[in-house]
Amino acid sequence: MANTSWSEENFTCSICLDVFSSPVSTPCGHNFCRTCITKFWDEQVKYKCPVCNKIFDIRPDLQVNTLLSELATPFRKSLRAKKQRCVEPGEVPCDVCIGTQLKAVKSCLVCFTSYCQTHLEPHQRVASLKKHRMVEPMDRLEDRMCKKHDRLLELFCKTEQVCVCQFCTEGDHILLYL
Repeated sequence: MANTSWSEENFTCSICLDVFSSPVSTPCGHNFCRTCITKFWDEQVKYKCPVCNKIFDIRPDLQVNTLLSELATPFRKSLRAKKQRCVEPGEVPCDVCIGTQLKAVKSCLVCFTSYCQTHLEPHQRVASLKKHRMVEPMDRLEDRMCKKHDRLLELFCKTEQVCVCQFCTEGDHILLYL
């Protein structure tokens, strides 16, 4: 029968006390992040397990435990999401989050969408999305775009008392930067 009550503690490295990153198993069966145990052994005279103190005659050749790595991944993602702040009054919410909305870190002027760090990831990875113009988070993006030029309204015309984009500046506008 499968264990359905796994918790973050089951996937925590006893050296860094964080969820495993590239977990490896020692010959005595204990698990650590690859970088943690490597750094630990680099600072030791003898190669021993930090948990049970078993001494190894030669430095063990460690391979990433792929099963443990796959099991730890959802806990690492969950922990990362918990560290992100939920939106507070006056802050821009992520337009993609379902349920508890996280604070947006960027807004896309092409998608007219604001993103938290997690939902921003495709814009940082996918080649076509990398070309989108990202700005500091803004609420109501559609209202802040010029309908004629599809550009951000960055200027204010004192004459007409309206916001305009940089391409709307032809004519007798007296402009102020927003």
